[in-house]
Amino acid sequence: MTRHDFQTIASWVKPGSKVLDLGCGDGSLLKFLQDTRQARGYGVELTDANILAGVKNGINIIQNDLESGLSVFESNSFDHVILSQTLQAMRHTEAILREMLRVGREGIVTFPNFGYWKNRLQVLRGHMPVSDDIPYQWYDTPNVHLCTMHDFEALCVKLGFHIRERVVMTAGAPVHILPNLAGSLAVYRFERGQ
Repeated sequence: MTRHDFQTIASWVKPGSKVLDLGCGDGSLLKFLQDTRQARGYGVELTDANILAGVKNGINIIQNDLESGLSVFESNSFDHVILSQTLQAMRHTEAILREMLRVGREGIVTFPNFGYWKNRLQVLRGHMPVSDDIPYQWYDTPNVHLCTMHDFEALCVKLGFHIRERVVMTAGAPVHILPNLAGSLAVYRFERGQ
């Protein structure tokens, strides 16, 4: 089954674009972009099992720890650099976002919105949120930096990035009213400031 954010990401990728998918997991997103947008490029992943799955999915995959940066890639090598549902697991958030726009013309990130009302309610009840978008218990989560949409947008301002587009959704349906409260997943498209 294709994740809901894949369609939004694909709509922003022009046919034939060169794409770098960071923290690509089993390569499903890059495979989807190859099949639907004729994209070409690489996935970057750390775990052996995901690298094997990516190879089986027919993608070019490089084993690398994103926390060490993207020095293996030259500046302006890609049209799009994607960090799909991996931002919250990054220890050095500012550094990876800067590197995304060093090696690519445009960045695309997706992340679970910690400001979503159901997450807020779970915190008010005294528990860390667990949901479809945040599927881990506090003690076994890879997530180190959960954020809200407002937090991400403030970071983009601080870094001098221009947000080109934003799509917010819950269960795959777009959210337009009170998105930071009603949206469980945020998808952003951004570039270096003008």
